[in-house]
Amino acid sequence: MACVFREYLKRGARDYAAMLVLLPVMLFLLLAAPMAALAQNGDQVQPAAQSSAPASSSADVVAPATAAPADAAALQTAQPTAQAADMAPVDNHPWWFWPLALLGFCFILGIIAVMAGVGGGVLFVPLVSGFFPFHLDFVRGAGLLVALAGALAAGPGLLRRNFANLRLALPVALIASACAIVGAMLGLALPTHIIQTCLGGTILAIAVLLLLSKNSVRPVVNKQDAISVALGMDGVFLEPSTGEVVEWKTHRTLAGLLLFIVIGIMAGMFGLGAGWANVPVLNLLMGAPLKVSVGTSKFLLSITDTSAAWVYLNQGCVIPLMAIPSIVGLMLGSVVGVRLLAVAKPKFIRYMVIFVLLFSGVKALMKGLGW
Repeated sequence: MACVFREYLKRGARDYAAMLVLLPVMLFLLLAAPMAALAQNGDQVQPAAQSSAPASSSADVVAPATAAPADAAALQTAQPTAQAADMAPVDNHPWWFWPLALLGFCFILGIIAVMAGVGGGVLFVPLVSGFFPFHLDFVRGAGLLVALAGALAAGPGLLRRNFANLRLALPVALIASACAIVGAMLGLALPTHIIQTCLGGTILAIAVLLLLSKNSVRPVVNKQDAISVALGMDGVFLEPSTGEVVEWKTHRTLAGLLLFIVIGIMAGMFGLGAGWANVPVLNLLMGAPLKVSVGTSKFLLSITDTSAAWVYLNQGCVIPLMAIPSIVGLMLGSVVGVRLLAVAKPKFIRYMVIFVLLFSGVKALMKGLGW
């Protein structure tokens, strides 16, 4: 009876800890909309210049009858320009306000991303572009650096444990990184509302993919195809939980390489990172084990996102006051998320992230369409 009572107390303590973790996360997500309202309220409009000017006499206001037509045309042209300058938004917050807000926001995103099993970049771009007053180009540039930082931090450990396979990664990385450069140049060349609309549709597709995809721990591959044999896409790794040496190989390589063309373009165009697409293609289509797919996907991000990030850096679309707080916040949140993963319920967090992605995708789609 005492053992049962102690087990009941431990279970109650874990549930209580999970509630303490999830409550601030849910409250933060619910308060994300007021953050957007605060951003809009901070952009107050300057009063018109004539409202602060002293009242003029009637002789000063009335134009002389002998005014030249050219002067009248110039006056009409100058009036809209002056009015546009007077209506320009001004941010009344101090310079440190938005970096601190971004640091706290990304800290929560890092916790959620770890517990939900998704990359931070796929949450960063839609949520920050929807709830912060930053231009989409700067958000995409920071999003690529966020995904790149996480990949670089995880890459060496994954390679040491053979969870990231170079023979599988390098042919895919060559295609994806070249296409990511094309995608980045295409994303910076297209109008913002078109990119915003496409981003909304992509985020909705990612949410549906996360909802419907069922990863396979060890897919069955009966026979390698010729491309897989030529590229040496096979290997072994040690399963830490059982001590078993697992051998694996891939198939349907041509279809996978063609899909990575699309993945690279989308990664560079939207700055999302591509872990959400890399893992299903490597695991479900090409037949790599789940751990190898996740590890190789992380290693791929360090190559693909670097290629696209250089394009954004060259165009001046990476602002340190945005990128540094975002990376630091997500890294610190990831450390906390790993510690809280034992007491939280990842399934509930996953569904909550899918709901947030659906919401942010609809918001980005409506913003791009002008609704």
